[in-house]
Amino acid sequence: MRKNVLNSPRLSELKKRRQRVFFAKILISGLGLLVIFFLLAYLSRLESLNIGEIKVSGNQFLETETLRVAIETELAGKYLWLFPKTNILYYSKNSIKKGLQDRFKRIGDMTFSINDNETLEISLTERTPKYIWCGIEPKETPGNKCYFMDKNGYIFDEAPYFSGEVYFKFYGRTDTGEPLGAYFLKQNFRQLVWFKDFMIELGMKPAVIYATGEGDIEIFLSRGGTPAAAPKILLQADADFQNAAENLETALSIEPLQSKFKKNYSSLQYIDLRFENRVIYKFQ
Repeated sequence: MRKNVLNSPRLSELKKRRQRVFFAKILISGLGLLVIFFLLAYLSRLESLNIGEIKVSGNQFLETETLRVAIETELAGKYLWLFPKTNILYYSKNSIKKGLQDRFKRIGDMTFSINDNETLEISLTERTPKYIWCGIEPKETPGNKCYFMDKNGYIFDEAPYFSGEVYFKFYGRTDTGEPLGAYFLKQNFRQLVWFKDFMIELGMKPAVIYATGEGDIEIFLSRGGTPAAAPKILLQADADFQNAAENLETALSIEPLQSKFKKNYSSLQYIDLRFENRVIYKFQ
């Protein structure tokens, strides 16, 4: 008897009616969402909601027009073929920043703002040349290119030829094997620069740093000529630079190195700091 009630025509019709109502609700909801979707797509294209002008400031070496065209390229196209990337409500700052920094290595940081409702203003900073990187080996060869480095060891642009010691030079492999967009000794670059500055405080004249690729650092002192002919300081690339600095300072303050360094500096070949608490040196 119970089975017949559950399978009665009236109950079956009620179930079908509920199913039709359920699917009708789904259809209406779907159509509503579709209408809202296309309405938003239409509104997103309104001129008042889209970037109409691009202004760039802060650049000194990079051309404004070149930057503007590159930004327009990043903003070209649409999301889902409907929503323009120029919309001021959701334009991608990260995409613009990454695209420009990948193309123009000289660019440092960037800030974005929308003014007058449709003008995108981008203020950028350019990396400041602090040093130059001149290749893997410390060799002065015709046509040898050097590249500008910033204070963090980031290589960002080709440098013109400089005679003399206008910029401090670095040699050795970069973290990518390429110059532009790479770092030189990224993990301990600042400590190495600190050690170089400490040497200057001791009255020494470092001019070139060479990472040999075998775990050693050679710091050539200024004496004219090529680095190969100059005296050098030897230490490990992963050294405790504070300890190495203390060992060097102590060695230069006691005899016989103190007198020899002052009187026979031109005949110095090297001072080796690669051994813990021991300083080895050699004169010609």
